Amino acid sequence: MNRLTADDLIYGYINGIFPMADADGTLYWYAPDPRAIIPIHTYKPAKSLRPILNRNQFEIRIDTAFTDVMRACSVPRSEEDSVWISDEIIDAYTELHEMGLAHSVETYIDNRLVGGLYGVAMGSVFFGESMFSQVSNASKVAFHHLILILRQQQYTLLDTQFINDNVRRYGAIEIPKADYLRQLKKGLRQKAHFTADVSERV
Repeated sequence: MNRLTADDLIYGYINGIFPMADADGTLYWYAPDPRAIIPIHTYKPAKSLRPILNRNQFEIRIDTAFTDVMRACSVPRSEEDSVWISDEIIDAYTELHEMGLAHSVETYIDNRLVGGLYGVAMGSVFFGESMFSQVSNASKVAFHHLILILRQQQYTLLDTQFINDNVRRYGAIEIPKADYLRQLKKGLRQKAHFTADVSERV
């Protein structure tokens, strides 16, 4: 079977499907029903996060260590945690990143990468993939900055695929697959620009 490519990913995302790898590296495509999304304009940072944001504890960078973020996200968080980001997936998303369609939001302390997230941006839709944190609140700050970008650049849909406790803390909800596909189609027709230049507005 041919290896996963950036073109495969583009085709998948515009049709509402995405790949995940099994433990043996076998790729499967998913289209959850219901689908989890995070409403961009109802997100509010936790009160406990405000002091951290005000102290500028973390340095934020965009797209400076995309593959490093993916590799950090691929590390199991516990013995029970399954690994779904294979080397094949990392290679394909890195190719997509080089095309300007996949992005990372990174958090640093003393020039050391300590947290971040990555995803795919097409039209006015951002498909969130995964995040990691090696220091308390590092991924939360990265997500907060992602929301700043999406709001300022008028993104219309933030896809988070499956519902779980991690995305619930950011306000994730589930919607029917048919509703998601309607929002996806509309969002892909609208243009938005993923940029590092944002101002604090949340």
